Amino acid sequence: MSTPVLTAVHFYPVKSLAGCAVREAAVEPWGLSGDRRWMLAGPDGMMITQRQQPRLALASAQPLPGGGVRLAAPGVDPLDVAVPGPVDKGGTVTVQVFRDKIEAVPAGAAADAWVSAFLGFEARLLHMDEPAVRRGIDPEFSVPGETVSFADGYPLLVTTLASLDALNALVADGDLPGEGPLPMDRFRPNVVIGGTEAWAEDGWRRVRIGEVTFRAVKPCGRCVVTTTDQRTAGRGKEPLRTLARHHRIDGKAVFGKNLIPEHTGILRVGDTVEILD
Repeated sequence: MSTPVLTAVHFYPVKSLAGCAVREAAVEPWGLSGDRRWMLAGPDGMMITQRQQPRLALASAQPLPGGGVRLAAPGVDPLDVAVPGPVDKGGTVTVQVFRDKIEAVPAGAAADAWVSAFLGFEARLLHMDEPAVRRGIDPEFSVPGETVSFADGYPLLVTTLASLDALNALVADGDLPGEGPLPMDRFRPNVVIGGTEAWAEDGWRRVRIGEVTFRAVKPCGRCVVTTTDQRTAGRGKEPLRTLARHHRIDGKAVFGKNLIPEHTGILRVGDTVEILD
């Protein structure tokens, strides 16, 4: 077995929109710099993701200097959105992210009109202004004071190339082989590691990637988003069908593992990876 190595780094400026592949990224206490600091919500404050709206995969948000984003999607003109301030945008509003109620800052009328035009119904774009205090991590898996962005629950998600190869082999031998092979973007990871055994990440407890050490706290239970083609927004049944049959942990179909950083630093593609525990 070769030495494990970091092969890819991704962040997702707006939750559920297309991600950005980068050669290096800063690790902040709540995740990669710029990762999921923006989200979409309906008028009732409930988050909108690819779970309900798979066509969000067709929209992108490129980072701008200062933390803003450039929104782009089929059928609407691109729009640059600056980071809003709580005062000049009228303060914060309450949004619902799974079980968490979080204060977020509205991006403004122009951004709301853009996302509403793309989705075809009323929606809002919101920004997390203070990730150090806005949303705590599940206390069962964290220590007091640890926080996360608008990500599903944890600061980073790691996947491995060997596990994807193993999954695709299972898909090929299953009853829907035409849906494979699946690309890694179905799982929307932050970091991808090569040079491991298949499913090795399930047992990791602490890992060092380059200069940053992480606690590997929880296997990632997967949802319907993984069945969404990130290039066409079409949906199938894989990989959930195969994961449910062949790779369940604690009753959930899983792929990848959630990470919490122990300190800040920089991740670079090509960094060596050390399994500490």
